[in-house]
Amino acid sequence: MEPSPIIAPSILAADFARLAEEVHAIEGAADWVHVDVMDNHFVPNLSIGLPVVQSLRKATSIPFDVHLMITDPDRWAPGYAEAGAHNVTFHAEACEDPVALAKTLRAAGAKAGLAIDRDTPIEPYLELLPYVDTLLVMTIKAGFGGQKFMPELLDKVRAVRRRISAMGLEIRLEVDGGIAADTIEQAAEAGADAFVAGTAVYAADDPAEAVRKLRALAQRAMVTP
Repeated sequence: MEPSPIIAPSILAADFARLAEEVHAIEGAADWVHVDVMDNHFVPNLSIGLPVVQSLRKATSIPFDVHLMITDPDRWAPGYAEAGAHNVTFHAEACEDPVALAKTLRAAGAKAGLAIDRDTPIEPYLELLPYVDTLLVMTIKAGFGGQKFMPELLDKVRAVRRRISAMGLEIRLEVDGGIAADTIEQAAEAGADAFVAGTAVYAADDPAEAVRKLRALAQRAMVTP
């Protein structure tokens, strides 16, 4: 397993009127900035899109982890790679040919991520692991921040970790949904090594300190046999 956890605060939980400041508040502490893009089609919510990512990219050096909760990711995903996103993750449920889109994203300069929503079985997608850089397992139903963590979904994380280990792959296994100080250790023990945290970071008095605390908890759980 990767020795160092990735902590990716989600700006969905930040103050949208002060996004640049909110990102600056986690500089030096967070590994990635998680950007939730929602289109009011794939999920019943509307958030931010490409113009915001392009503007925010100029305001910080932290790598962007873009999570596309949108229909037709083939059309829109490459633009986020071209805008300088480090990792662009699209949903398996929205894409007919994930391997082709992953190749397109890599060619555009980004790492490619595949997301699996709450109600989607993981097994059909395990064979695609060699073709992506990140596998994101939702630990809630995609579409809204602030939901309660669903520990039963960690069975998917365990299945992915087993396959990653068996195939000797070097990809990030990310979890998103309800990750906080009281849940991150469970996710790390199940095999996750990248953690999206929204409210747990941005509702804290000191977001950077919240990130450091989450990292320490994840690190401890990851190294425990």
